[in-house]
Amino acid sequence: MSKKIVLIEDNPEMRENIQEILELADYDVSAAENGKKGVDLVKEVKPDLILCDIMMPELDGYGVLHMVSRNPETASIPFIFLTAKSEKDDFRKGMNMGADDYLTKPFDDIQLLDAVEKRMRRIEQLSSEFGGSVKELNEFLDQSGVDSLETLKKSERIKKFQKKDTIYFEGDYPGFLYFIKSGKVKTSKMNEDGKDFVTGLYKEGDFIGYMALIKDNSYEETAIALEESELAMIPREDFIQLLNSSKEVSSKFIKMLAGSITEKQDELLNLAYDSVRKRVADALLKLLETYRKEESTDEFTMSISRDDLASIVGTATESVIRTLSEFKADGYIAIKGSNITILNEEELRNFRF
Repeated sequence: MSKKIVLIEDNPEMRENIQEILELADYDVSAAENGKKGVDLVKEVKPDLILCDIMMPELDGYGVLHMVSRNPETASIPFIFLTAKSEKDDFRKGMNMGADDYLTKPFDDIQLLDAVEKRMRRIEQLSSEFGGSVKELNEFLDQSGVDSLETLKKSERIKKFQKKDTIYFEGDYPGFLYFIKSGKVKTSKMNEDGKDFVTGLYKEGDFIGYMALIKDNSYEETAIALEESELAMIPREDFIQLLNSSKEVSSKFIKMLAGSITEKQDELLNLAYDSVRKRVADALLKLLETYRKEESTDEFTMSISRDDLASIVGTATESVIRTLSEFKADGYIAIKGSNITILNEEELRNFRF
């Protein structure tokens, strides 16, 4: 499939010439003649790359970059400025705003294609999600091109946590970004009555604690190991430097934050309108989706305390125990001690009441 490019250029001859060169190189090009139309086109097309002139009527290139960067759905799209100016101030302003590259007019077709192909190769390197090892984390960080990366990797620490160990407490000021090398982790908040509500479930290959680091405030939840786990601890200062130095890395975390917010909104709606039985079914499926190995087709067995399950569902432990007994009687699950085996995933997914 051809890579998609949005070209924003007010000069019709320049726009047609660039579009023709890119299309001959087998790129799928959509063009706009001004910044306002360009922003709308980016939202519609969701391209792999944006080429944008700086000096344009209605909305200049800096305005386009600002608008695109504010939208989580488009913030990670690589952005190359096209400009007839070569003053250092213009370069500095664009790069400080998050531009990935510059092409100074006039440029030939080789220069254009080299710049585009270089950025496309970078996209392919960073397109996959993080894997489940510190090696893969370091490979991703290597691709960010941060000069101080070796310092970051040398300062990285690995710490083991036993089941039920606290990784960090709600209210603590963050000192590290945590990357789960192995194991399972939950985050939870405690209400005024001292009851926990699980806010997140995490597995090998996930980051935790980045929200507090990005917001520069204390942790809003507590993180606890659900089983023996190993976590890589990246010092706060190194993570912030990396975040500020690399658009690719910052965009990755913007996507993660956007996904987290959407998930929390869905959970609040479910808590408000779904029955306890539906919420227990959804909680079991969430555990399955979070922790089942992708390649596994076997029946999924989880070990989880009834208190933890109740804090995920947002109800009393007694209600969860009663609902699990009903699910067992209906043949949806099997129960042995703290272990729950999902026998009929399809029925749980189709559960309505």
